[in-house]
Amino acid sequence: MPVFAVTGHLDLTADTARTVRAALDEFLAPFPAAELTGVSCLAPGADTLFADAVLARGGRLVAVLPGPGCPGPQAAPAELADFVRLRAAAHRTLVLPAAVLDDAAYVAANAELLALADELVAVWDGGPGNGPGGTADMVAAARAAGVPVHVLWPAGAARSRR
Repeated sequence: MPVFAVTGHLDLTADTARTVRAALDEFLAPFPAAELTGVSCLAPGADTLFADAVLARGGRLVAVLPGPGCPGPQAAPAELADFVRLRAAAHRTLVLPAAVLDDAAYVAANAELLALADELVAVWDGGPGNGPGGTADMVAAARAAGVPVHVLWPAGAARSRR
């Protein structure tokens, strides 16, 4: 029963969010609810879609938060509502001690995700990263650690580049 962690882009277009959710549902379909655990930082975009897909299948959700200040003051109202809903639905929540939600906090959260996971689901366009703690960085860290990576980027998918 593998434990799946997620990494992925925050800035998915609305159409892409729908196709990514369908791809996540298809990816998770072979795993019975009793055998499904997903690990997510509950960030907007891919992390939220993955957490919702795990819960919709009846799986267990483990939330890993980079710091007690998550999700941060920049969260839009809808993003905050998703975060609160998913955190309440999580089977377990780990809150890391970062006082500031900076690159180092996200690198630490990614390390915790990888420590808990058997496999990584990456909602990733395959492009270069924009710094430590991002999607490309997480994929590289997983590959370096020998963690299998499943890249999901449906045909026609796009980012809003927010």
